[in-house]
Amino acid sequence: MAAAESSLAERNLRKGQPVFIRIFKQSSELELWLANGGDWFLFRTFPICAWSGDLGPKLKEGDRQAPEGFYRVTRQSLNPNSRFHLSFNLGFPNAYDRAHGRTGSFLMVHGSCLSVGCYAMTDPGIEVIYRLVEAALDAGQDQVPVHVFPFRMTDQALTAAAGHSWLPFWQELKPAYDFFESSGQVPSVEIAGKRYVVAAPK
Repeated sequence: MAAAESSLAERNLRKGQPVFIRIFKQSSELELWLANGGDWFLFRTFPICAWSGDLGPKLKEGDRQAPEGFYRVTRQSLNPNSRFHLSFNLGFPNAYDRAHGRTGSFLMVHGSCLSVGCYAMTDPGIEVIYRLVEAALDAGQDQVPVHVFPFRMTDQALTAAAGHSWLPFWQELKPAYDFFESSGQVPSVEIAGKRYVVAAPK
């Protein structure tokens, strides 16, 4: 973690600043962003060592599928005693998942390189991610947003996915991706009428 703190300082960032996480399944990447003065800066892109299942959301307990959607990590989500070194719970199922009858539990971002529905980041990777999430929550961030996408939601990527059974779901995820890409601000994502609704940050 000392090396990470030195790297933060080089970018004029520090431990305890607000955190935002984006996950991209297809490229096996986790982006960790920190806020400084109201602007978000990409601190590091971590390779995901393992995730299980296919592109698409998690549907039910035991399907060994890693979830997609919009999640929030709170102080209560942190598990410093995880058997996978360190972990935090994504909060699956969220209200959207429950509205669609999806079930599951203990969907985590954790250490090691083993996944049965979680995102495994290796022990060194989760050490940095966890400590920065923990520090942000300790410093007063109510919850750390985690946006999980099947891939980078460009127009070209959605066009290439034409005919895929999960295309309508992915089209619901795209506005949040576009909002952050265009504005540099993390959108507010709520659930209304069993759909994700994206708005400017509150």
